[in-house]
Amino acid sequence: MTIAIHVEPLGPRLAVVKLSGRLDLLSAVEVKQRLAAVVNEGSPRLVVDLGEVSFIDSSGLGALISGLKAARLAGGDLRIARPDKQARHILQVSTLDRVLVPYATVEEAVAAY
Repeated sequence: MTIAIHVEPLGPRLAVVKLSGRLDLLSAVEVKQRLAAVVNEGSPRLVVDLGEVSFIDSSGLGALISGLKAARLAGGDLRIARPDKQARHILQVSTLDRVLVPYATVEEAVAAY
């Protein structure tokens, strides 16, 4: 397995999804499915903690966008917390930082709701 996923409910309709490892072609489907499941279980407001993600590629971005779509369809949103330099770069190059706004801390991302 290239990624570990830990979900921490933070209250009504809000959960932090902490990812650890590589968010790439090998793990993107699992992340996409898990984000959709969290939304379907009643937490459409997501904060995805990327603080322990060592690498992200276009497949990983696709999984995050899929999670964003699921969250928004359920009346919520998806925020990114603690992206490293590589993750921030790929978000900027793809211009996805406009829709997946990065926050320095999980607390800031949660507070933005």
